Amino acid sequence: MREVLLVRFGEVHLKGLNRPYFLKTLTNNVRRAVRELGGEVWLSDSRIYVAGAADMAQCVERVRKVFGVHSVSPATEMEKDLEAISRECVRQMAALSGTFKVLARRSDKSFPINSMDMAAEIGGRVLQSNPRLSVDVHHPEHRLNVEIRDHAYVCVEEIKAVGGMPMGTGGKAALLLSGGIDSPVAGYQLMKRGVTTCAIHFQSPPYTGELALEKVMRLAKILGEYGNGMRVYLVPFTKVQMEIHEKCADGLGTLITRRFMMRIAEKLARQFGARALITGESLGQVASQTMEALCCTDQVVDMPVFRPLIGMDKLEITEIAEAIGTYETSILPYEDCCTVFTPRHPVTKPRVETMPDAERNLDVEALVREAVENTRVEIV
Repeated sequence: MREVLLVRFGEVHLKGLNRPYFLKTLTNNVRRAVRELGGEVWLSDSRIYVAGAADMAQCVERVRKVFGVHSVSPATEMEKDLEAISRECVRQMAALSGTFKVLARRSDKSFPINSMDMAAEIGGRVLQSNPRLSVDVHHPEHRLNVEIRDHAYVCVEEIKAVGGMPMGTGGKAALLLSGGIDSPVAGYQLMKRGVTTCAIHFQSPPYTGELALEKVMRLAKILGEYGNGMRVYLVPFTKVQMEIHEKCADGLGTLITRRFMMRIAEKLARQFGARALITGESLGQVASQTMEALCCTDQVVDMPVFRPLIGMDKLEITEIAEAIGTYETSILPYEDCCTVFTPRHPVTKPRVETMPDAERNLDVEALVREAVENTRVEIV
């Protein structure tokens, strides 16, 4: 008898002939997540199991943040003996009160009692030992799970996990990570679809300081907890912004800045092997996020730009940020480069065909090349 984690997966079940690839990737991701804790991880009969971790509570927290995992249950693994299983069920239910239901599954058909009879037998013994419990098969407060597989597994608690698809099955993309609320949520949404993500952050010292950088690195670390770490590209952006401020029309300053960010991000993304960019833009939220402005920024890149928040309002985005743990860091009052040289009256409906002329006084290629060459990489 030993303590194990039962790791369930959801959407992966829908995959056809590719399912073994997704399951192998998911199992490896779980293995990486618990490696520091010494956990043993294996896949058997539509379940991933974890055993032997030094700290099982910490193990649960790590596994539930692995994309592709639907839920996690601390369970007891034991021999397939009905008397021993019943005693363990009584023990796990002893401190509970309210309503319950027994869910019995018999994958091993050689076990001498079928699922329905097993549920009835175990349920009767639990009721007899605990008068504070009653049966409700439709809306129970507690679900006692008994699974007969290579061993017997008994568990009551089922902890919801992040779901989605296994990281690494959806390709690679680069996230333009600011210090705000939106971009970390955008990155999370694509990571949840199995996309391996790096972060690109633009710095403008002395206008942005070390506290602003620490804030961004904290956000990258939080996201990295869902993806087994993250690579962060730190781009020196002061010269670009100064050139734009001095040589371009004030009302187009933010938009031209965004165009440079996209150009630089695309080159860094290709170094990472990424096939797309991710931004936290939401349609109409600010002047640079109107439909016309977004067309102007997309004009300068050749790879797809994913905007998972495009149809969300700020409240919806904030709720996700709170749920994934980035909100408290995002609202720290340290400004990023997007607030440097903000125009008083930004253009909201720019025309794509006029943008090259608006940048005519800038040596675009040289500025982009210098920024890329001086970018440094941090791993979190």
